[in-house]
Amino acid sequence: MNSQGHNEQRVVWTVVATDIGPLLLAATRDGLVNVVFHATDPVRDKALDRLGSRLGGEPVEAPDSPLLAEAIRQLRAYFAGERQDFELALDWSLISGFNRQVLRELASGVPFGTVVGYGDLAGRVGQPGGAQAVGVAMGSNPLPVVVPCHRVVERDGGIGGFGGGLETKRKLLALEGVLPEPLF
Repeated sequence: MNSQGHNEQRVVWTVVATDIGPLLLAATRDGLVNVVFHATDPVRDKALDRLGSRLGGEPVEAPDSPLLAEAIRQLRAYFAGERQDFELALDWSLISGFNRQVLRELASGVPFGTVVGYGDLAGRVGQPGGAQAVGVAMGSNPLPVVVPCHRVVERDGGIGGFGGGLETKRKLLALEGVLPEPLF
């Protein structure tokens, strides 16, 4: 335990370049714990401060860490169009309750190249009428791309919101063949 009484968890991190911009990847011994969009220096620093306070200890930059190697490899393959499914150990410690339940259902039940409505996803976890709560769960997803919140859309065909920005959501959906590639 650290001096604040928290169990300290060693967190390693790196930033990788992708087709949707730099992603911060962070992992613990239990698995990938966080993916952060648009990981410019200020975004990265804020995310690392948050991780340190939530998990205890100072996150350590370790681009060659074995804890990150497979996540980096699979993300590169995904963006190259060579991988559709992620097979990674995930550390779910940053999320709990209903949000964790929804994200686990999303990860296991909405495959590459498909989308699901917010309300439909709510129904799958036994909360019909919980579309707004599903939206909150998507917004709190600590593992975007790997846990594919970009695949959740509005019932009327709109693409809905997205923590990484709508342009990023469109690019991910185009990569998966759900939307046409943007013209510009």
